Amino acid sequence: MSKTIIIEKEGSIMTIRLNRPESFNALNPEMGDEMIAAVSSAYGDRSTRAVVITGNGKAFCAGGDIQFMMDWDGPKREALGMLTHKLHRLILDLRNLPKPIIVSINGVATGAGFSIAMACDYKIASTEAKFKQSYTSIGLSPDGGWTASVARQVGMAKASELLLLDPVMKAEEALRLGLINKLVSPDELMQETKELASQAVSRSQVGFAAGKALLNQSLGFGLAEQLETERNEIMKVCEAEDFQEGISAFLEKRAPNFTGTL
Repeated sequence: MSKTIIIEKEGSIMTIRLNRPESFNALNPEMGDEMIAAVSSAYGDRSTRAVVITGNGKAFCAGGDIQFMMDWDGPKREALGMLTHKLHRLILDLRNLPKPIIVSINGVATGAGFSIAMACDYKIASTEAKFKQSYTSIGLSPDGGWTASVARQVGMAKASELLLLDPVMKAEEALRLGLINKLVSPDELMQETKELASQAVSRSQVGFAAGKALLNQSLGFGLAEQLETERNEIMKVCEAEDFQEGISAFLEKRAPNFTGTL
């Protein structure tokens, strides 16, 4: 029985709700495994024609679970490697699912949460949603395909700005940049999401599946290879002094003092 997600089925629409509201739906290994299993279930269930992903509570997903990494009894590289392995399997599964995936972004989407949202096919967000890449603010490099999905959407200059300054991006800015498709009030979010999902299930699944595969191919790079490169880089970077300082600063709620070099 799932503990970190809630799976609901209404007709031909499967809804996956991230359900760790006390940690702002941060991704831990258990959630990674349960999300992978849920997407696999949607793949194998012919009655499922569309998938909705959203979060319970105030957040969509606040990235990787920092507390899990701090509690890890061993090198942080091992904990981060485990999380990234599960995240990247999930990203590939989302992109390879031959069914439309609508992400309903109800709150903050940071780090891995940002990457998960970008891997979905249609992105609808509440006006209260906020986006932040977060990785560089704790001394890490991005994972989850962020360097591919975001850079190709907003361009190199803007992606570099997001890496350097790591601003909190309001939903209106995300819409302007084309990172999301639609913006609605918090009260309208779930109703609008359901209407979009209903439209999706009425479309040709065969045509969409073929088109999604072609879109993946048209990117001109191997997503699996890019994800593996990101994973290798983040595991290397996490051994630098900046990551230790970044985590300490995050937990102590202070500005980091980065002085390390690779």
